[in-house]
Amino acid sequence: MSNSTSTPTAPLAPSSSASTSTSQADEIAELRAMLAAANARLSGLQQQGAITTTAAATTTGTAAAAAAAAAAAAAAGGGPAGAIPLSRRPSTGLSWPSVGALERRAESREDNEARIERMAAAVRELLTCIGEDPTREGLLETPYRMAKALLFFTKGYQELPTEIMNNAIFVEDHDEMVIVKNIDVFSMCEHHMVPFIGKCAIGYIPNKKVLGLSKVARLAEIYSRRLQLQERLTKQIAVAIQESIDPQGVAVVVECSHMCMVMRGVQKSGSSTVSSSMLGVFRSDPKTREEFLTLIRDNK
Repeated sequence: MSNSTSTPTAPLAPSSSASTSTSQADEIAELRAMLAAANARLSGLQQQGAITTTAAATTTGTAAAAAAAAAAAAAAGGGPAGAIPLSRRPSTGLSWPSVGALERRAESREDNEARIERMAAAVRELLTCIGEDPTREGLLETPYRMAKALLFFTKGYQELPTEIMNNAIFVEDHDEMVIVKNIDVFSMCEHHMVPFIGKCAIGYIPNKKVLGLSKVARLAEIYSRRLQLQERLTKQIAVAIQESIDPQGVAVVVECSHMCMVMRGVQKSGSSTVSSSMLGVFRSDPKTREEFLTLIRDNK
């Protein structure tokens, strides 16, 4: 079992009780302006022959394409004057970069209904492309069902860890290990958009502060309800706890079965993937780490 050491994709945001739809709209506008400027910078570099990229990376109108453009421009020597590099922007707790997630978080009921209509139209096209008839009885409502299901499977984009933890952090003079294990994890692989399912164990050693136990499990829920990599999911949970209560250490172990390996590809139905992230004393002290691993293996 190897420890995850990569930088988290979506760290916690500073707590702010003054978030409003206006500030969210300003954030969206700012991100759009930055990404548009990065696109322009990238186009200039391409014309100068400084870099080569695919046509998809310069296509405007999608957050993913703009993100690729921004990253390429930064790698090639910086961005437009006055722009804040994405790597130095204040974290939002959403996926990086995520104009779409910010819009989804701030949208009205009417916006949500329009989103479902667009998604349903896309599903109808998919059904036609695989050789089905979206007008037959059994598939008439499938586009709407699938749209709503996908929004539920990815509802973590609309939630911030700080919002669920701020009222569940308690001062307590306790310095022994706290573990919540056998937490169900349901997520979707971002490469094939098929599920991976398993269990998560989370442990930490408090440093004068403890988290409400249900919030520990809720963290796993928030981060898993997004398009994910298991390695990233593991690290994000650990960093969220570390940043919220500054414990002596955090340990997270996730074990999942990936449908992209079971239903397709190598089709190995008995395989599972284990990932871990150890921070603080769990990384520096082998005895503490072994105690945690022993306790989570004990199912009694």
